[in-house]
Amino acid sequence: MRETKKFPLVVDLDGTLTTSDTLMESVIRVVKRQPTNLLRLPFWLAGGRASFKAKIAQHADFRAEMLPYRESLVDYLTRERESGRKIMLATAAHCSIAERVSTHLGLFDLVIATSGNTNLKGEAKLACIREQIGDDFVYAGDSKADLPVWAGARGAVLAGVSPDVAADVRSHVPIEYEFTNVRATFSTWCRALRVHQWLKNLLLFVPLLTAFAFLDVDKVAVLALAFLSLSLGASATYIGNDLWDLDSDRRHPRKCNRPFASGVLSISQGIACAAVLLTLAFALALAVSAEFIGMFALYLVLTTAYSWRLKSVVLLDVVVLSLLYTYRIVAGAVAAEIMVSRWLLAFSVFAFLSLALVKRCSELVFLRQSDKSATAGRDYRVSDLEVLWPFGIGASLAAVVVFGLFINAPETVARYTVPHLLWFVQIGLIYLFGRLWIATVRGVMHDDPIVHILENRGSFSMLCAMVAIVLAAHFLPTP
Repeated sequence: MRETKKFPLVVDLDGTLTTSDTLMESVIRVVKRQPTNLLRLPFWLAGGRASFKAKIAQHADFRAEMLPYRESLVDYLTRERESGRKIMLATAAHCSIAERVSTHLGLFDLVIATSGNTNLKGEAKLACIREQIGDDFVYAGDSKADLPVWAGARGAVLAGVSPDVAADVRSHVPIEYEFTNVRATFSTWCRALRVHQWLKNLLLFVPLLTAFAFLDVDKVAVLALAFLSLSLGASATYIGNDLWDLDSDRRHPRKCNRPFASGVLSISQGIACAAVLLTLAFALALAVSAEFIGMFALYLVLTTAYSWRLKSVVLLDVVVLSLLYTYRIVAGAVAAEIMVSRWLLAFSVFAFLSLALVKRCSELVFLRQSDKSATAGRDYRVSDLEVLWPFGIGASLAAVVVFGLFINAPETVARYTVPHLLWFVQIGLIYLFGRLWIATVRGVMHDDPIVHILENRGSFSMLCAMVAIVLAAHFLPTP
């Protein structure tokens, strides 16, 4: 190791210095800036790899400061540079991206990267390194593509390489230092797929409960398939949303720790996983019914539109969120072939609007506690809380009023044997909404409000009590 330290250290960028892929991130930025660029990508790629990278770099507005760097390697490079060692960045990324990274970190004496018609990878990278500094150098890389460069180096620095690649490198050159990746565990994938958010899809079963058909085994089985379909599809959209929001998530005090924003999971892993999930989700939707496939496809369109554009429009985002919640109930009714009540739809829109505002207000409260004034990627400011508080509380009270009108409706009197018991449900709703808003004001609402209700013991107990009262109001004999 001491022998190799007298040689210049040449460092790769993608997967080595950063745990992400600058080309993939740049492609996302290009499409995000102008979605029609998605149609141009195949034509740009037809011009060759180097030309494609140049086109992407030209349109990407790349920001080096937003990358998830391998901090342990950056610290190592800093120490080596301070000791007088020459440090060089050699990457297949486009030269404009490499220069921005170099400027941001201030660690490199020399930068070589893809330019013109030359894609600087493998043998081409080795040739360029030898042309610039000769044969005596140590190379830091991360993948099988770096094997030709390691073969021509005097030493190696390994950054998150696979065991097979590491064994191959060790058989050819001495290892100066080795850096490991943060391991992606089952828990990591659960967070990426947001499995806890699947609880929201229990709303599919609401029509079954309100129709008191929960003993119908066939309908329960169909809704179970619909639940899995919608949950897998939702996880795919969550992955897409996280990849779409990499920059804004990295600026967020909590979201910066998400698997894709932090670089624990790669963009290519996310795309592959989302494709598998969507395939399974469509297969399950097909098993439910042709009508449900249409509902599922429309759900994906709405959530994609929300992720791409609508969530950045103030107030429109919470309206769309409330409609997506209500949409789950309608989807459940379509899957189970149950007529949904207009009272249920009216109540749902107001109730879920309040819950969507709870979520937005909780984020603003957290920002206020962090001494920040505005959200990243959304058109909200902490000062907006003065408007959002009464708006959200008013929506919850509107839901309570709708429920009160429902109690006195003729169809309610006809369906329930003891409809007056439903007044206790209305009191429970007042308590439940009040509890949610107090938790939000206190800054302890860190999850989706529906998930919070289901995971919080007090709120969940109240919800169960309300369900029990509804059942009693329906099944108890007439007094």
